[in-house]
Amino acid sequence: MQTGTHLDREHCVRTVQSKDARFDGWFFTAVLTTRIYCRPSCPVVPPKPRNMTFYPSAAACQQAGFRACKRCRPDTSPGSPEWNRRADLVARAMRLIADGVVDREGVPGLAARLGYSARQVERQLLAELGAGPLALARAQRAQTARLLVETTPLPMSEIAFAAGFASIRAFNDTVREVFALSPSELRARVPRSRAAGTPEFSGTPGTLTLRLPFRAPLNPDNLFGHLAATAVPGVEEWRDGAYRRTLRLPYGHGIVALAPRPDHIACRLTLSDLRDLTVATSRCRRMLDLDADPVAVDDRLRADPVLAPLVDRAPGRRVPRTVDEAEFAVRAVLGQQVSTAAARTHAARLVAAHGKPLDDPEGGLTHLFPAPDALAAVDPESLAMPRTRRTTFTTLVGALADGRLRLGVEADWAETRARLLDLPGFGPWTADVIAMRALGDPDAFLATDLGVRRAARELGLPATPGALTARAEVWRPWRAYAVQYLWATDGHPINFLPA
Repeated sequence: MQTGTHLDREHCVRTVQSKDARFDGWFFTAVLTTRIYCRPSCPVVPPKPRNMTFYPSAAACQQAGFRACKRCRPDTSPGSPEWNRRADLVARAMRLIADGVVDREGVPGLAARLGYSARQVERQLLAELGAGPLALARAQRAQTARLLVETTPLPMSEIAFAAGFASIRAFNDTVREVFALSPSELRARVPRSRAAGTPEFSGTPGTLTLRLPFRAPLNPDNLFGHLAATAVPGVEEWRDGAYRRTLRLPYGHGIVALAPRPDHIACRLTLSDLRDLTVATSRCRRMLDLDADPVAVDDRLRADPVLAPLVDRAPGRRVPRTVDEAEFAVRAVLGQQVSTAAARTHAARLVAAHGKPLDDPEGGLTHLFPAPDALAAVDPESLAMPRTRRTTFTTLVGALADGRLRLGVEADWAETRARLLDLPGFGPWTADVIAMRALGDPDAFLATDLGVRRAARELGLPATPGALTARAEVWRPWRAYAVQYLWATDGHPINFLPA
């Protein structure tokens, strides 16, 4: 066990010896004799236990002088489920680092978003992960650099800055240190790597096709079904077996197409600025809940005899989330007490009137969803909705635009939910659906949702919100996933993969 981490050595050794892919991303195995680090499921013959040491992050391995295995490519494993199931300082910091905050704002910017000093953030990350924010961000830049080297014909100088490096020298030194190969040698290996299933350059400028890994099982029905059934025309669509949508990103905009495959999610990204690659990939993974641990979730829910048949029938359900928390909050308000079709219609009108236009040569996407500052300037009288909901809408977008309400990945779930409930027109359903799908709280529970209550009644569970909430205590900390299984008892289109 490494000092300051929660890793159990015996458990780690057994996992490596059994090549259990469920734990890829949870920890990394560093081999003392070869100075190489691997994911637990690495296909090579496991080293002797005495030659193994374990780290909770790839950055910690790199900082200790180990280089990435060329066989199992540990830097491309699924992310740790810990960062999406927890709301403490370390988890929030990791979500922000994945969203590129350190590269854009530095460690002081990261600390300011978290409400702590830079020293406190550094100390807690070092204690749990064996690496500080700069090392963690550097490991992420290295992964992005390799992706661009292997999948695009871009000159190395352009790749260096697109990956977030401050200089070409830093780019070269990091690639050599992490992968034991120069950038040119990495590119020379591409034909062999592609045979193993790595991403490919599409030939279209700014467009890459890559695979997003996940922990099995993954049931795509409710995940893609929900996104497709609630898609806002112009911003989202289902086309040729893929969910497509526009993305507002730090340096520009993008369009992504995501399609389920048996062992990965096929992802096609078109970016106006390649510096957004890391952020776009991270946000897509978050939207599809790809870093979840489905075995842990399903085992907990399966322990309830009422839910067990639902879990056994279709294990691996994920919680459909979002790539833009503010957008989802606005759409949640538009969807209050109306049908899915009506909510889409309201959102489509806003998009057509106030969204930023863009071109989509491959489909029917036309706009970015309007940003909060654009929506704050909307005349309330122009909104075709009841007066009370107009007040709710204008209050929300005003709070988002001036920064009084922040719904980013750094948000404290309990505190933010309380702030939402203080807004006029925000009841438990609106606050909880935002907590579940925008904030990513895996324990958010929609006790007042009509679909949840109907499913509960049919299953013999209490149907009143108070009694159902009390009954749902046994599902903690995965009540948001229980909602997916309850919703799946209905014939609504959100529960079915589109044809």
